[in-house]
Amino acid sequence: MRVITGVARGRVLKTLAGETTRPTTDKVKEAVFSAIQFDLEGRRVLDLFAGSGQLGIEALSRGAEHAVFVDSDRQAVAVVNQNLQITDLTRQATVVCRKAQDFIGTTDQIFDVVFLDPPYGLNLLPDLLPRLLPCLSDYAILVCEHAYDCPLPPVVGPWSAGKTKKYGTIGVTIYRKTK
Repeated sequence: MRVITGVARGRVLKTLAGETTRPTTDKVKEAVFSAIQFDLEGRRVLDLFAGSGQLGIEALSRGAEHAVFVDSDRQAVAVVNQNLQITDLTRQATVVCRKAQDFIGTTDQIFDVVFLDPPYGLNLLPDLLPRLLPCLSDYAILVCEHAYDCPLPPVVGPWSAGKTKKYGTIGVTIYRKTK
């Protein structure tokens, strides 16, 4: 798993051992960042269910101003911190060991880009998406990775889902605010 482009291009990232996390595949990561490449410069990013932190790190490498990485697994948090050191992006990041739902319910931060890649079997996104609304800037983008056979709501507040892209069993849905 490598950083695709930007200031940390080519750096190899660590992953968690075992089956507790499912890293985003290179194909999916390339497609996601192709879709949002012009929406990252100077933006504040939230990487929920961060795992190894690869999505937030890719955003930082491509010019995001700051990223907050949230994961409830202490081992995942340790790997995120290691990957931030590997990429020399530590100063632009905050790493939080907490459940995503708890973080969303208590933060007063506002984000421009949010990556959501929760464990698929728990179907957390339909509940989490509306709870994120107070944390979003007016031009925020929500990037959701989910099981393709578990569709997401077409609208969340003023945000509308684009077409869900299919990558094998994985679905990627990007929400943008309706004008």
